[in-house]
Amino acid sequence: MDELKKAPSPGTASLPDNNEPKTGVVEEVTSHGEFRRSFTPRQIHMISLGGQIGAGLFISTGTNLLNGGPGSLFLGFAVVCSCVWAMLQTVSEMSISFPVSGNFIEYADRFVDPALGFAAGLSMWLGWTAIVAAEATFFAVVVNYWAQNSVSDVVWYSVFLVVMIGLFLLPSYWFGWFEYLAAILKVIALFTFIIAGFAMVLGAGPKGYLHTGDGWRKEPFKNGFKGFSSSVLLAVLAIGDNSFTGFLAGEAQSPRYSVGHAAFLIPVRVSTIYLVCIVFITLLVPSDSPQLFGSSGVAASPFVIALNEAGIKGLPDFLNVVILVAVASIAAESIFIASRMLRFMSHQNLIPKWVAQVDSRGRPRWAIAITVLAAAALTYCNLSAGGIEVFTWLAQISSTGYFMVWVVVAITSFRFRAALKAQNDKLFNEPYAWPCSLWPIPPIWLLMCCSLYTACSFYLGLYPIGSNAPSAYSFFQYMIGLLLIIFSGLGYKVIFQTELRDPAKVDLRTGRRMLNEEEIYALDAYYAQSRLRRFYTFVQLW
Repeated sequence: MDELKKAPSPGTASLPDNNEPKTGVVEEVTSHGEFRRSFTPRQIHMISLGGQIGAGLFISTGTNLLNGGPGSLFLGFAVVCSCVWAMLQTVSEMSISFPVSGNFIEYADRFVDPALGFAAGLSMWLGWTAIVAAEATFFAVVVNYWAQNSVSDVVWYSVFLVVMIGLFLLPSYWFGWFEYLAAILKVIALFTFIIAGFAMVLGAGPKGYLHTGDGWRKEPFKNGFKGFSSSVLLAVLAIGDNSFTGFLAGEAQSPRYSVGHAAFLIPVRVSTIYLVCIVFITLLVPSDSPQLFGSSGVAASPFVIALNEAGIKGLPDFLNVVILVAVASIAAESIFIASRMLRFMSHQNLIPKWVAQVDSRGRPRWAIAITVLAAAALTYCNLSAGGIEVFTWLAQISSTGYFMVWVVVAITSFRFRAALKAQNDKLFNEPYAWPCSLWPIPPIWLLMCCSLYTACSFYLGLYPIGSNAPSAYSFFQYMIGLLLIIFSGLGYKVIFQTELRDPAKVDLRTGRRMLNEEEIYALDAYYAQSRLRRFYTFVQLW
């Protein structure tokens, strides 16, 4: 139960005022300006947890249930949840040692090949930017739960984008607090549903009745492997990319404590919250429920369907408010990550240098501006029929890009370890070092799961649900993200004649963050606490 992985330290100290190490604000200094390390360990903990909870859980689970049945829905989410653990373990050992905001993009460039860094950065920038547009579209759908289409969608799109722009005109400190409070609200909402779900299974509600799992007995695995493929890919999209914690490390006050803490706790909590919610959904809503057919938006949410069928008033409206907050939260995260990706691609000379400029408040202004403009263009594309086609393809890049990031991180992890060995670097012998648990199992598991996801994409691309004939259009729609990564990387490599990094010569110094005396003092104090007080850090939510 020890997420900080204690190593021998030079001394002990008295207890701090609370359970987490205190450090001063440090800045990441570069020739293009300074990032301010303004995110506290508590913020990173809650943001990392809340960042995994988006509208996908509330809405797309209905499509999962309809296409795959309860068995495929649960199994798909269980497999993806295991990847959350593997991903955070693999990337965190690099993020803690080299807490740069470019995260896996810089690691891919530094430890593997610049072409891999460019391919990962470009595809994920496009993917995260498309997610902003998707959330803007969904914002309009959710608001229309009350507005009943009385206002044009262009108004809701504009309101949403103005809110996002306003948030990023403020210092990063305010972004951190917005995400922190949004994460708390989402966690409270899920616990509320879990309690209500348990009660509804037992028959609570004016129209309630005892649920005995009829859906599991009728057809647990609908559409065979095709149904499972649909469920697992939608689970990837619902849970999303969990490299967000690594990006926060570049602007964290104490990466050693906050990222190490999150890497242990987040997979446990995400898996518990998601899988418990999935169990209640499959018990409360059968996969052949009439409400799942022909419904869209909030009306297709199994959460809302279950509450309405039980006759429980008020909770569907509360859930709708939570979904609105979740939409805004995911969009803000997407802008944050996409802008940091763009900025570090520039910082590594993969794209023009002026994009890397950071202003006096620690914001990568040009990277943010380019990301927001691209997101706005994609958002307004939804107002035209042809634009929707373009948007659908770009949105597919984001879903494929999520699990392709895991491939990049896994490959980079092996090269990182090879560099440490080739240079006889004693990184993991330093005080309070943080090595990946059970290495190399986590990166190997990521590669195995991503092979499965690629096979699922390939199969659904050839034979989409509802069709038994191969479709070239569907194939390229499902595979566009993978093809973009492969061909952009190969193109960059051919044009710029890049070479694989030599493990014996890669840079293991730039950006490396050694623990200072204050951090060692704080970690000594943390371990001087009783086991009971340290256990409290595992169960507290904030």
